Amino acid sequence: MSLTPTELQAYLSALATGELKLSTMIWGPPGVGKSSVVAQVAQRHSLDFVDVRLSQLAPTDLRGLPVPESDGQGGGVSRWYPPEFLPRSGRGILFLDEVNMAPPTMQGMAQQLILDRRVGSYELPEGWFVWAAGNRKEDRASVFDMPAPLANRFLHLTVRPDFDSWRAYALGRGLHEHVVAFLTFRPELLHRLDPAQPAWPSPRAWEMASQLHRARLDVAPAVGEAAGAEFSAFVRLYEQLPDLGLVLRGQGAGLRLPDEPSVRYAAVVGLAARAQNADEAYHAFQWLSESAGPEWLQLYVATLVSKFQAIGQLGELAGLLGRDERLAALVQGTLALAEG
Repeated sequence: MSLTPTELQAYLSALATGELKLSTMIWGPPGVGKSSVVAQVAQRHSLDFVDVRLSQLAPTDLRGLPVPESDGQGGGVSRWYPPEFLPRSGRGILFLDEVNMAPPTMQGMAQQLILDRRVGSYELPEGWFVWAAGNRKEDRASVFDMPAPLANRFLHLTVRPDFDSWRAYALGRGLHEHVVAFLTFRPELLHRLDPAQPAWPSPRAWEMASQLHRARLDVAPAVGEAAGAEFSAFVRLYEQLPDLGLVLRGQGAGLRLPDEPSVRYAAVVGLAARAQNADEAYHAFQWLSESAGPEWLQLYVATLVSKFQAIGQLGELAGLLGRDERLAALVQGTLALAEG
C-alpha cells in the first residue's frame, strides 16, 4: 500500500485512535520522513515515543544481560535485566527503525518483541504500539532480507515522496521561504536519490539546507552540488522581486509582478509564506489578482491554506471567506481538495 506522508500520518493516526496494536512496517526511500511522521503521530495522540535503531544494536543490547540471583539455599538462577530504553509503563509507540539493516541475528531477536511483545524476561506494556521502518533494496541501502515469518506478521505500508505533504510540513516548521519557493518551482528536486554521491536532495536534506541557508552557508553539502547550484541561482532571483512587505501592508499600488516564471514562483510563494494574518493575506491576493492569472492565484491560495493549516491558524482562513467571492471559492476549493 503506497501512501504520501500525509496519508501515512492519517493511517497511523487511525491505528492509534482505534487502539489497534497491529505491528506495522513502514517502507520507503531514505530521507522521505518515515520517522518524522511517526513522531508527529505520537505527539498528536499524546503518546510516548521510543526510537530504537536496531542496526546499531547487538542482540544483548535488546534482550539485556544475564545476572545471577541467589535463591538463598545455595542455588540460584540467572535473570535477564532488560535495557533501560524499553518502556515499563504508560502508553506510547516503540519505533524500531532501520529494522532490515540489522543482521539476521538481530532481526531474530527483534522478532520476539514484534510477534510476542516480549523478549527474554521483558514484556511490553499493554498500552504500547510496535511500529518499524526500513529502506528497500532498490534504494541501494545495505539491507538484509526480512524473514518470511516476521514479514507475515506486519502490516506493510510504503511511503513515497510528495511535494504537497512536504510543503505543509515545511511551512509548519518554518523552513526558509527560499527553500519552499524553490521546490515549488522545481518539485522534482524534492527527492532525487543519487547513490554515486554522498549528498543528494531529499526532504530531510532540504530541512538541513534550510538551516544552512538561514546561516548564510552553501546548501550543497546537504543537497549535492547540482541541486545546490540551482538553488543558489534561484535565490539570486529574489533581488528582482518587488517589496513584498509593501504588498502585504496593502501598499503595493504601482509595484509590478515580474514576468519571468521562476521569479513569479518566488513572489507568489514568498507572499504566502510571509502573510501573518487574514488582512495581509487579502492584500496579497488583491495585488496578485490585478497582475497574475488564475493559475498563480491558485498557487498562492494553495500555499496559504497549507501554511495556515500547518500552524493551526484556521481562524485566519475563516477570516478570508467573506473578503472576496473569488478568494472564498479558491480557499473552499483547496480545503475540499485536501479533505478529499
